Amino acid sequence: MLHTDVGIVHPGAMGAQVAAQVMAAGSRVWWLPRERSDATRRRAAELGLRSAGSMAELTAQCTLLLSVCPPAAALDVVRQAAAAGFDGVYVDANAVSPRRMAQIAEALQGTGARLVDGGITGPPPREVGTTRLYLSGDDTVVAGVRALFDGTLLTPVVLAGPVGRASALKLAFAAYNKISYALAAEACALAEGHGVLDDLLDIAAHLLPGTPLARPEQWASAGPRAWRWEPEMREIAEAWRGSGLPGIFADAAADTFERWHAHKDDTTVTSDQLLADLIGRGPDEAG
Repeated sequence: MLHTDVGIVHPGAMGAQVAAQVMAAGSRVWWLPRERSDATRRRAAELGLRSAGSMAELTAQCTLLLSVCPPAAALDVVRQAAAAGFDGVYVDANAVSPRRMAQIAEALQGTGARLVDGGITGPPPREVGTTRLYLSGDDTVVAGVRALFDGTLLTPVVLAGPVGRASALKLAFAAYNKISYALAAEACALAEGHGVLDDLLDIAAHLLPGTPLARPEQWASAGPRAWRWEPEMREIAEAWRGSGLPGIFADAAADTFERWHAHKDDTTVTSDQLLADLIGRGPDEAG
């Protein structure tokens, strides 16, 4: 089925670029401006997204909904769509656990909507080869979603199997990738607290070049995104425990990211400022 009218909730930094790919492929994209931030409204205006006055209007207008939102909001968003009577294709592309995906599927029961599990890896798609959208679920429905992104900067990859597989893959990758940022920051905080940060960075540059530990500016990029990464770590912890594994690594990373919530979307924040947050000193005291 060709989806000429697609809804997206909500076009944040990632969602906006996903919407741009849908539009580049020839579909019209709708969104909900109500209660959204000025930054989100600006992104939507720049892209030329069409405004819907309510979830009911959005669901009536669109045959496919893309949910690209903070993990903690994913279940609430699908419940809103279900309550509005959406009966099209619902793609949840959030960093949620397989258990959360099961709850999302339950929320759509009886609506006639068909669920596709999605997992995005990489940065917001602005160039070829950087970003993938993994998809799992019913073969026919997944094929339609894949076709929506064929030839765009967002590479669709189909995983054979049911809803939950794409989410599991996304969280497994995020567990290693994002926890490594938190671990590097904590190691630097320990070294800074004892006056040996420069020595640690020298060791890392020699033995672990290219890693977040050797490049503080790399892990510092987590600061503006920590408000989103913290609930994602909670989802990872839940997924690990659901598989009979300890979730303590993800719990610890979530606690680290929680300390950086004040830097939401602040791309000017430095590693020194983030270290000060971890060590518990004021920025002026950071050495």
